[in-house]
Amino acid sequence: MKPGEGRFRDRRAETLPRLELEQLQMARVRAGVARLQRSDTPFYRRLDGIDPETLRTGDDLARLPFTTKADLRDQYPFGMLAVPRREIVRIHASSGTTGKPTVVAYTRADLDLWSDVLARGLVAGGVTEDDIFQNAAGYGLFTGGLGFHDAATRVGAMVVPTSSGNTARQVLLLRDLGVTLLNGTPSYALHIAEVAAAEGIDLPSLPLRAAFLGAEPMSEALQDEIAARMGVTVYEQYGLSEVIGPGVASACGVGRELHVWDDHYIPEIVDPDSGERLPDGEIGELVFTAPTKEALPMVRYRTRDRTYLTREPCPCGRTSARIGKILGRTDDMLIVRGVNVFPSQIEHTLVGLAEFAPHYQLVLTTRADRQDELRVRIEPFDHLGAESGARAALSGRARAALHDTLGLQVVVELVAPGTIPRSEGKAVRVVDERVR
Repeated sequence: MKPGEGRFRDRRAETLPRLELEQLQMARVRAGVARLQRSDTPFYRRLDGIDPETLRTGDDLARLPFTTKADLRDQYPFGMLAVPRREIVRIHASSGTTGKPTVVAYTRADLDLWSDVLARGLVAGGVTEDDIFQNAAGYGLFTGGLGFHDAATRVGAMVVPTSSGNTARQVLLLRDLGVTLLNGTPSYALHIAEVAAAEGIDLPSLPLRAAFLGAEPMSEALQDEIAARMGVTVYEQYGLSEVIGPGVASACGVGRELHVWDDHYIPEIVDPDSGERLPDGEIGELVFTAPTKEALPMVRYRTRDRTYLTREPCPCGRTSARIGKILGRTDDMLIVRGVNVFPSQIEHTLVGLAEFAPHYQLVLTTRADRQDELRVRIEPFDHLGAESGARAALSGRARAALHDTLGLQVVVELVAPGTIPRSEGKAVRVVDERVR
């Protein structure tokens, strides 16, 4: 049996014929828009004048207004609730590092839906009640910890709620409990692998067989690096708290694309500048409409994530639309001396260089001529770069590879192994030290 084949949480929902699925999507959109129009929430007056019954095909979604993160911040904290506050049973929120946190709310039905769709992704990765699931995602306002906890419990796995941090203990429990599945961010999975190696623990020899990773972009090269270091199959998970949390899309193990659970989360790709819809296969900004979410339904939410969409049949048998790997965020794009640079491009290049550890940091500084300069900090492996000549050769190799990728000259800074901060959550890749 191929990965993903024969493993369904809800076979009927996951294998609906496309025509039937698209009819279900639009029926739910019509019902959702009508419900928002009936609500007492002033924010949704923006939908007045739209006859829900005229929303018949996916193309009709373009008649609905976009929702953005700025809307959530402007309506902070509860201005976008579509239900009475007494129906809210849980709150999650973003970190708020770039402004006010974005607060998202859940009814009991929302939590049930969330655990159900995320459980689909876990079952696609082979999770059963015989598994031991170590949840190394942060608990609390971050959606990762509690989201995966509820979904893995729903499937019936034994959940080990370690949360993030205390990495030596994470490794100890992986070994001593016979953990078979791990959840966390890609950067933290790498850190766990490093700590295990330093303590002489051979992860590939343990029962651990799969890692469910998400919350930050992961290039194919980085995914392969993690799989090799841990001896696991990596199943990427995609989500965002504004839509529901993790569980919006999941890998099935066949190819690199992720299945969108689009009976609930309807995807579009739009041009980041014009907002015009783009055809399948073209890279643009990912947009979601989530009509079945009760507390905080999303109408054409602009994720700022860059990817493409395909509806071609998947060999696993699922009929849902799929997204490609996230190529970065439109708001993470760096413009350095007129060149557009995405951190994901740099990650893909560096992970492909065998001489370097898969950790990096991008530092933006200002040159004497007032032009921006990009410094790329990377770590050669312990046994490399001890002599000045060797370091110069390593630096030159990295600089040439990055120039080929970016078409831009960057400064490569080799730092001692272990110097670049390891993350227990989302990695901080960009440091801006420019003079303003």
